Amino acid sequence: MRTELPSEHIAAYRENGFTIIEEFLTPEELDEWREAVDETVTKRGHYRPPTERAGEDAGYYTRVFIQSLNMWQESDRIKRLVLDPRIGKMCCDLEGIDGIRVWHDQALIKEPWGNQTSIHLDNPYWSFSSRHAISIWVALDDVTVENGCLHFLPGTHKTATWDNVGIGQNMGEIFTVYPEWAEVESVPGPMRAGSCSFHNGLLAHGAGANMTNGYRRAMTCAYMPDGSTFNGQRNILKDEQIARLEVGDVLRDPAQNPLVYPAASN
Repeated sequence: MRTELPSEHIAAYRENGFTIIEEFLTPEELDEWREAVDETVTKRGHYRPPTERAGEDAGYYTRVFIQSLNMWQESDRIKRLVLDPRIGKMCCDLEGIDGIRVWHDQALIKEPWGNQTSIHLDNPYWSFSSRHAISIWVALDDVTVENGCLHFLPGTHKTATWDNVGIGQNMGEIFTVYPEWAEVESVPGPMRAGSCSFHNGLLAHGAGANMTNGYRRAMTCAYMPDGSTFNGQRNILKDEQIARLEVGDVLRDPAQNPLVYPAASN
């Protein structure tokens, strides 16, 4: 695993809100990530999240990607991958923080001819609010402009608030909330399999449609700065978890948000 982060790399991440690391995984590690994800997704079945939108967007989101969340909670193989303290340290180094916890992992698989992922922010969906939320996105297949690579709007994490839009048919709906961002030139992120990107939870980003007859598999994990507090949003939390929480409570349940770095024993 390529974990070195030169200072200029970190500076560029903080300026732009994202970075791409080529050949992040060794060929052997890539095989393990692929096998672990395929095994768990196959066991769970191909889940398409329901849409809450009506009208022209009804059902659109179900064809954006096959999605599988919190796989680490039932797969020891996935758990070893996303709770790797080396990844946690990279997240901390990029964001300039001391500790990081899992928020949720998810496999995101664009099917052949799958819909585009419209431009959005991540952190406003989640049950905590932080300018230091961060995600890793690992390419399990070669990711190209043709099959739906990520596109980033550099620097938007600096001016983002927690206003957001859903993922619908209008790629640029986010510009109704942040009209000034329409002038930002997007940066595509094609990657070879085994490479990865990190991006800030308030960075505007999306992905193109899969215009090929093959699958585009990615494994992602969103990480939460240690010490983050509940903001009142449900997101992935269950009824019994919501019942125990009040706004402002620290989110540190090891069964839901295990500490990744520093290691709990430190």
